[in-house]
Amino acid sequence: MNLKTLTLSSAVALGLAATANAADTNIRFDGFPDFDSSLKVILPDFEKQSGIKVDYLMNNHGDHHTKLTTNLATGSGAGDVIVVDVEKIGPFVASGGLVNLSEQYGADKYEESFAPYAWAQGKGGDGAVYGIPVDLGPGVMYYRTDILDKEGVKQETVIKDWDSYIEYGKKLKQDDIYLIASAADVAQAIIFTTVPEGEGLYFDADGKPVVTSERFVHAFEVAKQIRENGLDARITAWSNEWYEGFRNGTFATQLSGAWLLGHLQNWIAPETSGKWGVSNLPDGIYGSWGGSFLSIPKQSEKQDDAWKLIEYMTTNRDVQLKHFETIAAFPANTTTYDDKLFDEKVEFLGGQQARQLFAEVAKNIKPVDPGRGDHVARSIILENALMEVLDEGKDIKTALSEAERLILRRTRNLK
Repeated sequence: MNLKTLTLSSAVALGLAATANAADTNIRFDGFPDFDSSLKVILPDFEKQSGIKVDYLMNNHGDHHTKLTTNLATGSGAGDVIVVDVEKIGPFVASGGLVNLSEQYGADKYEESFAPYAWAQGKGGDGAVYGIPVDLGPGVMYYRTDILDKEGVKQETVIKDWDSYIEYGKKLKQDDIYLIASAADVAQAIIFTTVPEGEGLYFDADGKPVVTSERFVHAFEVAKQIRENGLDARITAWSNEWYEGFRNGTFATQLSGAWLLGHLQNWIAPETSGKWGVSNLPDGIYGSWGGSFLSIPKQSEKQDDAWKLIEYMTTNRDVQLKHFETIAAFPANTTTYDDKLFDEKVEFLGGQQARQLFAEVAKNIKPVDPGRGDHVARSIILENALMEVLDEGKDIKTALSEAERLILRRTRNLK
């Protein structure tokens, strides 16, 4: 799940009550919300079956990964099982602090059960697996159906292309409603979902930055058009203003991963149930928006028990489906996709059979191999260059050229 800084307490230690039979051993699971909502549901059965007691520690998304970076560097302090966001799996694998799951547990035997693009993302440069995909983030657009109906516009028209999406925003503006929380989300969607074959998100097959290519120019241009027309609310994701925007109908659409549904219905805006729908992303694009992996730090003294939990959470069809049902974390295990759960109507989305859409998107996502410098390039492009264009009016090609030079300098020593 591609989750950003959550304004929750920076460290919330959460434990489960002991099972009826005393557990033989204890392990710790380190993650970020909304994993705790899922763990409350799926762990009691695991503890009963295995005799392994699982405690879990939840930090907000940013603090969780910052803590793990320190833990892996120092060789202490990490849980036995850790959740790693797709944006961090590359550098975490490269750190050398994770267990080789192929060598130690024969993880490759499960490859055929997982979405190919996600399985590839959990591998290191040696071809071994260091992270097992637990959930995916099919890219979709959530939209307020009540606002759409009031404006008298058809959803198919809104997502036809970026021009029609922007026209919808101009119509909304007349009623003091924003199209989206932040224009930056549109740029991210285009960058992430229109990757040419043979390229990574930010680098080509030879490790050369591609951030001055037409893909990035186009992404910045569309976002700039939205900003200059006053169509976005300039609200940062995972802020209090963002939450209130969902609750109050401040903005009419949000591009995200399927996983956003779990947050909306479970804690961000449950009172808006029935006022939402979900569709493909605009302009006919398909792509991944987040996703999570489970890994074992080498520092864990209970690696075998940790592996049992990872197997349980990723290879068990029923557990993957329960994880999906509870927090809308789309299954990475493709053997689940024929389950009747996918045909059920989602009450929060007005009875829409949304899981069928999620599956359709997931099946159309093309593999994009992660680069060692992706985390560096992402920060420079989306947090620096894009903000300079949107907030300061900087020329797009100038911003991207300067970003390219900075990426080359900061990734020079990455092997």
